[in-house]
Amino acid sequence: MTPVRVMLVEDSLVVRELLRHIVSRDPRLEIVAAVASGEEALDKLRTVRPDVISMDIRLPGIDGLETTRRIMAEQPTPIVVVADSVEDSSLRISMNALRVGALSVVEKPVATTHAGYEAVAGEICTQLRIMAQVPVIRRRPIGTEWAGRTASVAHATPVELPGQAPSLLGIGASTGGPPALARVIGALPKDFPLPVLVVQHMGPAFMDGFASWLDSVVTLPVGLARDGERAEPGRVYVAPGDRHLEIGSGRVLRVIDAAPVSGQRPAATVLFRSMARQAGAAGIGVLLTGMGEDGAAGLADMHRAGAQTVAEHESTAVVYGMPAAAVRLGAARSVLPLDQIADHVLRLVEPGARP
Repeated sequence: MTPVRVMLVEDSLVVRELLRHIVSRDPRLEIVAAVASGEEALDKLRTVRPDVISMDIRLPGIDGLETTRRIMAEQPTPIVVVADSVEDSSLRISMNALRVGALSVVEKPVATTHAGYEAVAGEICTQLRIMAQVPVIRRRPIGTEWAGRTASVAHATPVELPGQAPSLLGIGASTGGPPALARVIGALPKDFPLPVLVVQHMGPAFMDGFASWLDSVVTLPVGLARDGERAEPGRVYVAPGDRHLEIGSGRVLRVIDAAPVSGQRPAATVLFRSMARQAGAAGIGVLLTGMGEDGAAGLADMHRAGAQTVAEHESTAVVYGMPAAAVRLGAARSVLPLDQIADHVLRLVEPGARP
């Protein structure tokens, strides 16, 4: 099997050599370049043509965000951001890099003697291998990047069934999820009348920073879910790292330490199944872009309970894995491109209020 061609972009010589050591241990990966700046990365990209890029965020000259933006505009290549999980400003830049086209964020290795080194090293190699397989598109100014893809496909007509008034919105996402969540939740008004529960697959070390970043880019207040907290309308609750999020009776949030489902913790299927039990036909479930099949079985439970269920359309999903699994199961009443999902939710919540 041909190894995945990797380019490392990291200004610290120590970290760059550590990454070289980590990636070199995996025979399925091959380092084709290791550079110290964004300018060098852009120059090398034209000749070495890597399958995937490991991108530092804090770089001399143009930073990792601007480098990512230029790569996605000039020569789209899958990018995995390798970031310091404890530095707030780095986290913010990392999340914005996801918004301009990077696919995932993983924790930067510290030292071979660090207690979590092997887990961090394994995750870096896994993400590089997986993301190298993701087809990426050329990014143009915000709002136009999907124009060419949506024009040539027919979308399923949304199905709106009469029934119980919605009381709870749940959203699941994985690869490509942060910018998709920002777009959907960011289109909801500040007086949105439902609690919003979110499962986003991401390393536990980044979940606090991810919630803070999402809070900064949408109108509704966003925070990590806390066990025993009551879910209030107009607030967004993000599942914390390495814990499942459920809704209990009386809209009380449950943050639990049960086994992973479909290899994921938190898992969208766990959230959706709790919504099927507690909210029944009053739930709205939305499954966005992501690799794997998490969320599909839970969305099917919601569908059987009479809830409104939505899967992101292939034309806008960065990875059409999770939504496709839901479609295969017949779990989605509506299959919509990303930019139509918030309007659809608002029509369900306030019938007649929108055209």
